[in-house]
Amino acid sequence: MTTRREFLSLLGAAGAAAAAPSSLLAAPKAESFTFLFFTDTHTQPELDAAKGTEMAFKKARGIKADFAIQGGDHVFDSLAVPKQRAISLFDLYGKTEQDLGLKVHHTIGNHDVVGIYPASGVAPTDPLYGKKLYEDHFGKRYYSFDHKGHHFIVLDSIGLTSDRAYEGRIDAEQMQWLASDLNAQAKGTPVIVSSHIPLVTAIASYMPLPTKPEAHHGISVANSDEVIKLFEGHNVLGVLQGHTHINERVEWHGVPYITSGAVSGNWWKGTRMGTPEGFTVVTVAGGKLSTRYETYGFKSIDPQNT
Repeated sequence: MTTRREFLSLLGAAGAAAAAPSSLLAAPKAESFTFLFFTDTHTQPELDAAKGTEMAFKKARGIKADFAIQGGDHVFDSLAVPKQRAISLFDLYGKTEQDLGLKVHHTIGNHDVVGIYPASGVAPTDPLYGKKLYEDHFGKRYYSFDHKGHHFIVLDSIGLTSDRAYEGRIDAEQMQWLASDLNAQAKGTPVIVSSHIPLVTAIASYMPLPTKPEAHHGISVANSDEVIKLFEGHNVLGVLQGHTHINERVEWHGVPYITSGAVSGNWWKGTRMGTPEGFTVVTVAGGKLSTRYETYGFKSIDPQNT
């Protein structure tokens, strides 16, 4: 039987543990596992896109993985089409994803945002304008979860501008949440991040220069320097990215920023800068993250390789 003194001692110890800063807590035991990162499906009825997505998911089903992360741009294209078209695209993607047979964690992409471009005819007062349709289908825009001793962070990198366009940006509210989420982790906890628009990329070094100045910073996250600073002092194993439809790995301050080629390749029109249609298989083991790119044999009916 526990005496009153022993009970109070146990209660005090529990309270002290609860009050202890995360830096003093022991990191959870990290186990090895594999997951899939597939991005930029750009699902639509045209260009055999739905068929291509099904082919990719069929290939993915043959790979032993614990879960998948969708890196954004589920559909093409909610930005500039009428609301009913956007709804039908999300429904089409949802039906296709059922064939994957895996738990999927979703990342919002720019083409998943409804009616931002005036050409869509969607008014800003419409209940589904912006990110609401995405949230209705997939849940929170940014969030975190844990798996086998690893902490995953999924970011919303789509900043909406006052002139009805978008830019790569992690907004102030999300930055506060990110700082709190990271600081709540025990010291040494391995962290893996997903962001649709890249935080770090070298694509500007080898893609053609734009013919005119861009109105918004859309190829990467404009305030990525602020985000990267938050990673300092944490055990970030890697950042998984989409948006550019290329395979790329850039290491900065010991953190690999891995951009995956797209399920849709060159927007369902062939290869994108030498990267064919495919997805990334991620293996986490021994405190490191390794990847390989899997293609699945899609043949475009309108090849326009870049």
